[in-house]
Amino acid sequence: MEDQAAAAIPISEDLSRKIISIAAGEAHTIVLTGDGCVYSWGRGMFGRLGTGKESDELVPVRVEFEFSGQVAGDRARIVGIAAGAYHSLAVSDDGSVWSWGYNIYGQLGFDGENSLAPYLIKSFFEQEGSSSSLNDSGRETRSDLKVCTVKAGSMMSLAIDSVGGLWMWGNVPPQDSGPEPPVSFTGIPIPFPIPEFHGRTVLKVACGDEHVVALVGPSGIHKDNSYDDSVLYSWGNNHRGQLGLGDRERRAIPQIVETFNQDSGLTVYDIACGAHHTALLTCKKENPKGPSNCWTFGFGENGQLGHGSTKSSSIPEPVSELPEHTYLVSVDCGLFHTSVVSSNGYVWSWGMERGLGLCPDVNFTEVEAGDDSVPRKISGGSRFRDPVQVSCGAAHTVLVANGGYKLWSWGRGRNGVLGSGDVSDHYVPTLVFWPNELKSEKEEVVPDDEKSASTEEMKRLESKLMVMERYASILHGSIFGKPFNEEEDIPYSLRVSGYFDMGKEWGEMLESADKSQLMRLQAFYEDMIGRVKDKVLQRRIQEIMKDCLQSSAPRH
Repeated sequence: MEDQAAAAIPISEDLSRKIISIAAGEAHTIVLTGDGCVYSWGRGMFGRLGTGKESDELVPVRVEFEFSGQVAGDRARIVGIAAGAYHSLAVSDDGSVWSWGYNIYGQLGFDGENSLAPYLIKSFFEQEGSSSSLNDSGRETRSDLKVCTVKAGSMMSLAIDSVGGLWMWGNVPPQDSGPEPPVSFTGIPIPFPIPEFHGRTVLKVACGDEHVVALVGPSGIHKDNSYDDSVLYSWGNNHRGQLGLGDRERRAIPQIVETFNQDSGLTVYDIACGAHHTALLTCKKENPKGPSNCWTFGFGENGQLGHGSTKSSSIPEPVSELPEHTYLVSVDCGLFHTSVVSSNGYVWSWGMERGLGLCPDVNFTEVEAGDDSVPRKISGGSRFRDPVQVSCGAAHTVLVANGGYKLWSWGRGRNGVLGSGDVSDHYVPTLVFWPNELKSEKEEVVPDDEKSASTEEMKRLESKLMVMERYASILHGSIFGKPFNEEEDIPYSLRVSGYFDMGKEWGEMLESADKSQLMRLQAFYEDMIGRVKDKVLQRRIQEIMKDCLQSSAPRH
């Protein structure tokens, strides 16, 4: 694992700008900031953005949470978020669970119409019949419980409570008292606990269209503890082998994925589900921060398993083409693609249409079309400083880097899902318009009129800087085929002295460029010069025509 200390840069700890979590749905994205606020953008249909309307948003907008009868100035402080295909979830620091968007299967936690704004799921732990199942194993009483984590699949919602209990609602496999109950997915609008995990601690959970995987530890383990003693379970539909159990039979109750049992010597520490495939990260138990592997199983027709073929697999297999001696910090699955990010800042993707998740009918202009069945470094191997998390939607990918202060996106851009201010597809990472507003709280007392003027001026400057940064990235990507990566791409003379010696830096840049960069630069330069010549010629023609018209005009 590479040492990143030298690459680190000091960043002001402004929690209102720091992104601590992201979640991508079918065509929308939501983020959570350090001060407990939620922002969303992308497609607004069904109210999945939580803005109170169904219009699309091309840049991040704030999602408002309101309690009935709340004191003025109070607000919910959100600590967790999740995105399903067309709905979203959030949990606040007091354990309240909020939902909004599409509700055909009751995935919002109530039986009713879609919700365009956050809806507070009332009496989460007061469902009939939930008390005895919780107390049988000596767990905390119902009044002491609160939700700590939320997760969403296609049309399904899940939550983990403060003692590790797992709850589900929406399009889920119903619990049956029979020894081998049939799997028959149906809409259940009321959250219910999973009895098989009573007395155990669910550490993480993920779900796809109709399958669920959960990482479960023994009783008493806390979420910030080691995953060494945890076991991986899966259940639900299995027609593509997405449960990793070696067959394609459906399971109504959780089953242990034997590849990662306690005798395997492997620790699973991150899990993700696509529509019909599953991905997870493991490391060796004796070296939890050492090199790690990505394993995949399930549907593979579009190369989303990364095994070098389009075959499906019902048995977990490692993605062998990823580099050795690398620690992977995050994995996520889109509809038909998979992405991982390493601790040293590199992103790999594989699956449908170049691993971007793009549909086969997309109009590729500069990128070779076709699915990638092996990992491909995104943007030619650009490095992203201090990566935090990668998240995949149906056909787009979002990355949080720079310790939470930078947000990148790429893939399908329709409906503004990339947050770049337009609806264009982007084949390389593009900066999201973030933050979309500047919050500045000062220690000293400032008169309201001065504070307002100062805030407005800072917002204006922040907006200008954001636009300049975006266009610098676009220009840099056009010339070098990779996004602008901040400090290492800023000319040395400008970094150390504030003076830019263009001639010297131009020469050094040409010396350090490889053949492909030089060819790309030549094409860019020739195109630019050609356009300038065209404009000069057009202006010259206009001047000649003007002179001719003036000379031929009748004189009096």
